[in-house]
Amino acid sequence: MSVKIRKVGNSNTLTVPNDIKPIAHEFDVFQGRDGVIVYVPKHDNPFHNEAFIKSHDLKQQEEFGGKLVGREIPKD
Repeated sequence: MSVKIRKVGNSNTLTVPNDIKPIAHEFDVFQGRDGVIVYVPKHDNPFHNEAFIKSHDLKQQEEFGGKLVGREIPKD
């Protein structure tokens, strides 16, 4: 199955064939270096959501414990 790009106003459009049932109504679109066009269903980023941030502890715990050295020491 193939589709062709059509000019509609100031935009280029690609139609979605009836065989494809989209799972979302809004998509992010990207073009790869080799010309591939990728449509990804748009999702909210929880790290930009204030309610999510306030309800979760996002502080990193040191895996090995002990004293911090070098650049990982926070500057106050």
